[in-house]
Amino acid sequence: MSLYALKPRFQNLLRPLTGWLARHGVTANQVTVAAACGSIATGALAALGSPNRSLFLLIPVWLFVRMALNAIDGMLAREHAQKSTLGAYLNELGDVVSDVALTLPFLVVSSLPSALVWAFALMAVIVECAGLIGPLAGASRRYDGPLGKSDRALMLGAFALWLGAGGTFGAGAWLWAALIALSAITAIRRVRAGIAQAGTAGIER
Repeated sequence: MSLYALKPRFQNLLRPLTGWLARHGVTANQVTVAAACGSIATGALAALGSPNRSLFLLIPVWLFVRMALNAIDGMLAREHAQKSTLGAYLNELGDVVSDVALTLPFLVVSSLPSALVWAFALMAVIVECAGLIGPLAGASRRYDGPLGKSDRALMLGAFALWLGAGGTFGAGAWLWAALIALSAITAIRRVRAGIAQAGTAGIER
């Protein structure tokens, strides 16, 4: 079970705002770019503001805003005739850029081994690539869990909240290792599900 399954309910809450933005000329691509730029800015503030760890509190706040922006850009594209090839590229690349930008600030945390931070960022990219390859293999875009985009955001937000409130990692660094392992499992599940789906489609044809 992944938080991605809750996306439809969240979209329903944002649909009135999405309609208002569409009527005022805001495009899906503009929202997508804003989400990526906001992630880079938030990550930079958290990292460059060290040793003032309270700036890490910006990350959970921004992650919620980013989640809303991601839902809004999708609804603008689908429900307001704004789908485009450029938008497809921006959407997927923007998510990867945002994940990395919001993960790397944790490199400044001395109690957290930098290797774990780099590995988590790398696995985030691999997981999304595993989902994106689905259509190339004759399957759909895969969103299988247990650690998809929304779940990673939840964990990063929790870590940043803990750090911003004055906490340290220390022995708790094992949690990062566990999330890296879950990311690997997620990538494997997406590959296997994509292969199975493509195989079924081939048999049906």
